[in-house]
Amino acid sequence: MRDVGSIPSSGRLLPPNDPRQYDDLAGEWWRPDGAFAMLHWLARARAALVPPATRSGALLVDLGCGAGLLAPHLTGKGYRHVGVDLTRSALEQAAAHGVSVVHADATAVPLADGCADVVAAGELLEHVPDWRRVVAEACRLLRPGGLLVLDTLNDTALSRLVAVHVGERLPTVPRGIHDPRLFVDHRELLAECRRHGVDLRVRGVRPEVAGLVGWLTRRMLPGVGPAGRPPRIVPTWSTAVLYQGRGVRRG
Repeated sequence: MRDVGSIPSSGRLLPPNDPRQYDDLAGEWWRPDGAFAMLHWLARARAALVPPATRSGALLVDLGCGAGLLAPHLTGKGYRHVGVDLTRSALEQAAAHGVSVVHADATAVPLADGCADVVAAGELLEHVPDWRRVVAEACRLLRPGGLLVLDTLNDTALSRLVAVHVGERLPTVPRGIHDPRLFVDHRELLAECRRHGVDLRVRGVRPEVAGLVGWLTRRMLPGVGPAGRPPRIVPTWSTAVLYQGRGVRRG
């Protein structure tokens, strides 16, 4: 387990998972090959789980929305996209991409019970002190029949190895962006969602190997080969590292 701080672009020494890192890295959000490159890949995969809206005025609440990376992938689906985050510098960018922003903690969202047709919680649960409270809030916001979509890191030794000890040494990935003590056991998440009326199903996901190798090669050896497309996030047989969840709130 890491007990050392990270040094983001500002040079400040911060502890792992400190939210001030997102202010220091504010200029990285919309750089496709920047510090948050993998969040772009995950946002596209998460949006693929969201069907077109079935009613006028449908609302999608994006918890931990960051700079609104989900927004381009929701175009044409018919939702009003409301993003909730604690980082003002990220919310400013989300608003510039058409997101209606709310500055709030994901455990206390100032929106009405049952207001949301969809709640998204992408790469959020492994960054909060109490993920169970976030799950409770996400389920509270959902109307009966509403959809919860999420992705997060599992609480396993393999996940800590891949996401922290290997992942945070890849090109552009910020050191100390995770605190592995906060990773979320998928079985506990399933049980917590059931307790709040959402029948969640999970599946393991990962970046496609060829796309990831090509991307890493271009990052480490600039000018080698064509630009190529970003890696896709694809299903995998194991939930041991990264997993997606999709579930409907019972009536």
